[in-house]
Amino acid sequence: MSALGVLSFTQQGWEQVLAKVKRAVVYLDAACAESLHWGCGSMRLLEAVGGPACQLREFEPDAVGGGVKQPKAVFVLSCLLKGRTVETIRDIICRSHFQYCVVVTAVSHAVHLTANHVPAAAAAELEGQHPVFEQLEEKLCEWMGNMNYTAEVQHVPLLLAPAAPYLALTPAFASLFPLLPQDVHLLNSARPDKRRLGSLGEVDASTLTPNLLLQIRCLVSGLSSLCEHLGVREECFAVGSLSRVIAADLANYAPAKNRRKNATGRASVVFVDRTLDLTGTPSNLLLFGHAKHVPVSGPLKFLCVSAWSVLSGAVGHHGDNLVEKIISVLPQLPGHTNDVMVNMVELTALQHGEENQNVIAPGCLAQSNDTAAKALWEALLNTKHKEAVMEVRRHLVEAASRENLPIKMSMGRVTPGQLTSYIQLFKNNLKALRNHCGLLQLGLATVQTLKHPQTAKWDNFLAFERLLLQSIGESSISTVLSQLLPMIKPSTQRTNDDYNPEELLILLIYIYSVTGEFVVDKDLGDAEEKVKKALAQVFCEESELSPLLQKITGCDSSINLTFHKSKIAVDELFSTLRDAAGARSLMKQFKSVCVPGNHSHQATYKPLLKQVVEEIFNPEKPDPVDIEHMSSGLTDLLKTGFSMFMKVSRPHPSDHPLLILFVVGGITVSEAKMVKDLVASLKPGAQVILLSTRLLKPLNIPELLFATDRLHPDLGF
Repeated sequence: MSALGVLSFTQQGWEQVLAKVKRAVVYLDAACAESLHWGCGSMRLLEAVGGPACQLREFEPDAVGGGVKQPKAVFVLSCLLKGRTVETIRDIICRSHFQYCVVVTAVSHAVHLTANHVPAAAAAELEGQHPVFEQLEEKLCEWMGNMNYTAEVQHVPLLLAPAAPYLALTPAFASLFPLLPQDVHLLNSARPDKRRLGSLGEVDASTLTPNLLLQIRCLVSGLSSLCEHLGVREECFAVGSLSRVIAADLANYAPAKNRRKNATGRASVVFVDRTLDLTGTPSNLLLFGHAKHVPVSGPLKFLCVSAWSVLSGAVGHHGDNLVEKIISVLPQLPGHTNDVMVNMVELTALQHGEENQNVIAPGCLAQSNDTAAKALWEALLNTKHKEAVMEVRRHLVEAASRENLPIKMSMGRVTPGQLTSYIQLFKNNLKALRNHCGLLQLGLATVQTLKHPQTAKWDNFLAFERLLLQSIGESSISTVLSQLLPMIKPSTQRTNDDYNPEELLILLIYIYSVTGEFVVDKDLGDAEEKVKKALAQVFCEESELSPLLQKITGCDSSINLTFHKSKIAVDELFSTLRDAAGARSLMKQFKSVCVPGNHSHQATYKPLLKQVVEEIFNPEKPDPVDIEHMSSGLTDLLKTGFSMFMKVSRPHPSDHPLLILFVVGGITVSEAKMVKDLVASLKPGAQVILLSTRLLKPLNIPELLFATDRLHPDLGF
């Protein structure tokens, strides 16, 4: 059993797919493409197909069908085979000449039975049978036009996109985000004849919407397959309301019962809600710049002198990471949630004009088939910014030396210009380019990040967040909002150093999340109203609404956005911010992420994940207060009951040699490294696998927090 299990689990799944794709037209949906991207690489699939690149296609309603000389199709899908998904398969087949169709789904047959409303008792009797898949096989033959043609439908758990040996993401669940208190009202409105929910603490599987519950079951199906691959019987724990539902569903997942009986290993699976700590997201974990550049006014001014010590003291080992900066400033790779586009024009003879941006395919961070590039990638994940940049230089120098390129050694500080000069050496050498393509992509990602104007702006932005942390520790939230007010400027008055609407939203989320529960008084009401009015006006005066502002305001154009509409949207936005502030209200032990300052110490931020891991590996092993164990049946219930009268030890998350920590709603690179290092220091020899729905960058949090479809995810039907 090894933390490398996430990679072998993913690759084993893809080997099953690759065995089916020879000479086929392959249709992939976005989540499966991302799993392939990080786990094996698209070249591995193309090699298995053995045909031209045009035989690899995106799964969408308008996808090109197969021609007369393309008799075989393989559909690789992350979702349930139901509704629009099945209609799209049908439409593609009907305009093709296929005689052999294979459909691979990442969702187990057991979940398909649930989606088709088959009762649990009837589903148990069907163990080992696959009627839903068999019915679809018949339909595939019917759509191909001949019942004697060949059709196969099978389940392969393509759940993960492994970003590192200890870190994997779940692309199909990138939009899954924990519930907020306001969601309780929506759940209550959908159950008029049933008992009203008083708080998130009362939410369970029976109270969720059918689509959200089905989405959770799809995730649980994949996690159960991972546990089977690892050969472990899992004990499930949860921190937070949605995590509790997911952990309980995994603990009681009927198809897993036999698997657990035969498991030789043991593991603890701990789910944690992201909403319990929105402060730990990339916007404030990146350790940038000096506060002397930060535009501050009013009571914040006196804090400038000590800002650098605040920055280094507050985050310590945590946050000074090059990968986080790359993810934050480079554009997202189309169709992906966890990778970025690297401009490769530098290595061609093309000019650098905008018209040439899309001529050359972009590079990326995932280098699954390049051993040297993977080694560099893992070094970037695990080192601080300065060491990471030096590591990039070292790898480029070694690669150039191996290719006998005329490199001029340069010591001292690494500059973007120096790295560019090394990369340019490969430009006219096709063999060297091929040999080190992955390394050059990571090198260019580094250069483009260091030179990006947004990086300098984030320096100032993030230093200001640290000043806010100090101010929050010493002032009321109304005072902090008043200090923020002068920085809310319309586009006509903003300079490059001022904050745009999205950055203001990130700051507001930071303020409310780190503050936690607070008393609403007249001062706060007045301060909020002033900020709301200024923000609503700024939204109205934007020349063009960003996708996030379109989502928040419900307007696709600034022309249609009146002040009245904008104010309504901002009022709802602040209601969500208050919910975020109260997210830890049900916690007893993990109630705060802010350690207040005093006359000798400055206020510091203590990440919730750090608190959770420290509690798990507390040598005293006290009964966890906020880390709930989820019973998996009668035996566990009896243990819990007997423990009230007899000396029966309850399951504890540190009982087992493997800890699987799943953050529901996204994780940052810095947090992943922090947890890995913390486990190694607290319990040497223990293994940890970190899973999450996505890698977070600054704008992800407003997008997820202000989303309106948390309770009704689109499952394709």
